[in-house]
Amino acid sequence: MSQRRIWKGLLAGGAAGAAGSLAMNQFQNLWTKVSERQNGREPIPSGESTEEDATMKIAGKVAEITGHRLSLEQRKKAGPIVHYVFGTGMGVLYGAFLEAGPRHLRRHALLTGLGFGSMLFAGADEAVVPALKLSRSPRKAALSSHFYAFASHLVYGLTAGAVRKAVRSAL
Repeated sequence: MSQRRIWKGLLAGGAAGAAGSLAMNQFQNLWTKVSERQNGREPIPSGESTEEDATMKIAGKVAEITGHRLSLEQRKKAGPIVHYVFGTGMGVLYGAFLEAGPRHLRRHALLTGLGFGSMLFAGADEAVVPALKLSRSPRKAALSSHFYAFASHLVYGLTAGAVRKAVRSAL
């Protein structure tokens, strides 16, 4: 396998991961607005929640390592950056894996994207994030929150699969 082909996979995967992260965020924003309206509440404007999520916690920990302390407002602003960096990084790995893996996988962009999103849900949301104490145990979360997270990761994966294939074909 050529080094050039791997680089194309890395680039296509990075674009795919960034696009998947954007699609996932948009899906989550829409889901939240629809859920709040269905429950008879006014939607909370984006960024005004007082609950700290895993990305905000990571942003705070990274800042502490560098000798800084972030306010809640700063962690709210940095959280999405953490999400995009992670999503893009996972996309880079996805692109490299597909270049190095069996050829037939590259032909099934949406299926590999669904598998990729599902693995990220299981590995990151359900295992690593709770193990690092960045979220509560999956056993303590409502079934609806698991469904929401899984659906979000499927959107990420489908988008990443489609974008990776399109970008890789263009390179």
